[in-house]
Amino acid sequence: MTKAGAASLKEILVLAAALVIGLAIAFVDTRPTWDDTGITAFALPAAGVLIGLMVRRRPWLYALALGIWIPLWGALAKGNLGLFLVLPIPFAGVYLGWWLRRSSGAKPRNS
Repeated sequence: MTKAGAASLKEILVLAAALVIGLAIAFVDTRPTWDDTGITAFALPAAGVLIGLMVRRRPWLYALALGIWIPLWGALAKGNLGLFLVLPIPFAGVYLGWWLRRSSGAKPRNS
């Protein structure tokens, strides 16, 4: 049995996926030869919607796990705090996916 506040295996896997996807997007975006911001600006919310469709609670955590890597790199490597303005993009994607799941009438399963 799990405690009410304990994370399920699914939540841990989705969080790990958000971290890995976010790191991959940030890795590609920070390459010196990469100059297509449009693809990055599409990839973050698209991945966010897919992640949001899988979460039941705490969508902010998954959005942060997905989107923190580009601003963090900008702040630490370049001293550019302006990249934190990127954070609303993955948040919008995750919250859209989360809202679509909730509004679809899908009842949450008891874990």
